[in-house]
Amino acid sequence: MCSMKKIITVAVALMLAACEPQTVSDTLESLTKPKSFSPLPDYDTARKIFWRSLYSGSVKSLYCGESFSSQQRRGYNVEHVFPMSWATKGLQCGKRKQCRKRSSEFNHIEADLHNLYPARVDVNHERSSYRFGMVNGEKRNFGRCDFEVDYRARAAEPTEQVRGEVARAMFYMAHQYKAQGLKLFDKQAKLLLKWHQADPPSKEERRRNDVIEGIQGNRNPFIDQPELLERMYRDGAFRQ
Repeated sequence: MCSMKKIITVAVALMLAACEPQTVSDTLESLTKPKSFSPLPDYDTARKIFWRSLYSGSVKSLYCGESFSSQQRRGYNVEHVFPMSWATKGLQCGKRKQCRKRSSEFNHIEADLHNLYPARVDVNHERSSYRFGMVNGEKRNFGRCDFEVDYRARAAEPTEQVRGEVARAMFYMAHQYKAQGLKLFDKQAKLLLKWHQADPPSKEERRRNDVIEGIQGNRNPFIDQPELLERMYRDGAFRQ
């Protein structure tokens, strides 16, 4: 009887071990760099696919939420949420044009659709490569668009409705291209985590994630499993 109990106990333990979920690193690896991952060759290719497949028809700009047609997009362009000047520094490949000529890695980073969103040209230009932050005073330079820029502090504050999208794109890039030198400084990561928690993934984000997977073969795991980001942050994955 005792032997039978031991056998049952061992069997149950083995079954539970087999059913344990993947570790955080295993899960992220399978979602961000699956075997089918096929990075786009360059930004020009990505931009064409962006308007043809990712945003076709009626579109809303990221920072301002304004509707426009992808066929009539004068005044709108493609925003890199994670600034490409940060990527050039990480890769140490020179200026942007130089990096395009010298580095295939930079071309893949610049073309990653998970980092690309439609934006108003003027807002995109004024955001520049500034970090994201909270801007005091709520001074608005873009009409009804709730987007503030502090030029002195080199910081930009998007509306609450899109802060989660911004945060998850930034964290995705810092994780996906960590080996290429892309990173978030502690203060920035701490704020972005709060934005991620306050603004959960939306239906539109999940649509984007599905479409992008069909194009370049990988997903943003922080949209699929938001809790992974919190666990990674606690484990120091983004600590500098």
